[in-house]
Amino acid sequence: MKKIGVGIIGASPTGWAAISHVPALKALPDYELRAISTSRRESAERAAAEFGVPAAFDDHRDLIAHPDVDLVVVAVKVTHHHALVSAALEAGKMIYSEWPLGVNLPEAADLAERARAAGVRTVIGLQARFSPVVRYARDLVADGYVGRVLGTTMIGSGLSWGPETDRAHAYIFDAANGATLLTAAGLHALEALTFTLGDFARVSANLVNGRKEVQVVDEGITIPVTTADQLSVTGTLGSGAAVSFFYRGGFSRGDNLRWEINGTEGDLVLSAPGANGNLQVADMRLEGGRGSDTAVAELAVPDRYFDPAPRAMPALPQNVAQTYAFFAKDLREGTGTVPGFDYALARHRLVDAIERASRTGSAQFPARPAAADPRSAGRRKSS
Repeated sequence: MKKIGVGIIGASPTGWAAISHVPALKALPDYELRAISTSRRESAERAAAEFGVPAAFDDHRDLIAHPDVDLVVVAVKVTHHHALVSAALEAGKMIYSEWPLGVNLPEAADLAERARAAGVRTVIGLQARFSPVVRYARDLVADGYVGRVLGTTMIGSGLSWGPETDRAHAYIFDAANGATLLTAAGLHALEALTFTLGDFARVSANLVNGRKEVQVVDEGITIPVTTADQLSVTGTLGSGAAVSFFYRGGFSRGDNLRWEINGTEGDLVLSAPGANGNLQVADMRLEGGRGSDTAVAELAVPDRYFDPAPRAMPALPQNVAQTYAFFAKDLREGTGTVPGFDYALARHRLVDAIERASRTGSAQFPARPAAADPRSAGRRKSS
C-alpha cells in the first residue's frame, strides 16, 4: 500500500497537533505528513519548516484541495469542527476529527449522516482505546484474569477546569462551546472503561458546577463557569457489572487517576503518577493480582501492544500513533477496528444520556453503539 498523505488543519508549532499527531505520524511507515494549515500564514510556514512538511497554508480549503492529501486531520477547537469537517466531506477526503465531533448532539448527528451518505472513511479521535496499557488490560479481562467482572471504580482529575486558566483555554468553561469536563476528559476515560468492559445498560449521574467562576490569569479577569467540574456517574454494564466513576476539574493532591477492575478471581489496577488524570494521554501503570495473591503487582505490557510505534514513545503521542496504525491496517485489510463518525454519534448520545440523567434525577438506558463495536480492535500480533 502506498503511503497515506496527511494534511493537518490546526498544526501550529505550539498546539495539540504538534505534540501528538506530528510525532505519531513521523513514527509510522504507512504515513507521510504532506501539508499543514493554520489561521495565519506566518505560523503555518514556521510549523512547516519545523516539522519538515512541504506545503503550508493559511486557508483550510487549500489544504483539503491539495492532491497529495488523502487524509484530512481536524485538530482545532471543537467550535470549528462542523465547518472544517463539512468542507472535507464535500471534497470526498478521508477525515480524522478530534473528539468531540461537534459541540453538541445535533452537530454530531449531521456530520455522521453526511459522512455516511458520502461513503467517506472517517476516524474519531478517541485514542484511549488504543493505549497499549488499556488494550492489554482488556485482553486480560477477556482471557479471564479477574474471572467474572463484578464491578469497576474509576477516579480521576481533568487537570483543566480548575480554579485558574489562560485566555487560550477559557472557552472550555462555557458549556455552549462543547469542550466540557464531561465531553472531553470524562468521555475519554469512559471510552477506555467501556472498551475494556462493555457498554452501559443503565446509567445515573450527578453533574455539579462546584466552581462558579475561574480566573483567567494572563488577562487578570474572572469569568463565569457554566459547566460541571465534578462528575459522578454510576450504573450497570451490559454484563451486569457495577460502575462507579468520579472525575473532577483541576487536580488532587491525592490520586489523579486510579481505575480498579474487580472480579471473582482477581483484580486489575490502572494508575498514573502526577497531576495529569487525562486517561487518553497519561503514562499509566498496570498492576494485577489473582488467586492466592494478597496484593497487586506490576504487570509488564508485552512489546506487541506497542508495535509499530516505539515503546519509549510517551503515551500522549503513543496512543494517537496506535490509532493511526490500526487505521492503516483497516485500509490494507478492509477491516473496521477504528471508530468513525457513527461511533462518535453514539458516544455523543451517551453524553446526552448522562446529562439527562443528572438533569432529571432518573436513570437512563443508553443504546449500544451500532457502527463500531468498542471491543473490535483485536490483538495485534508481533511481526
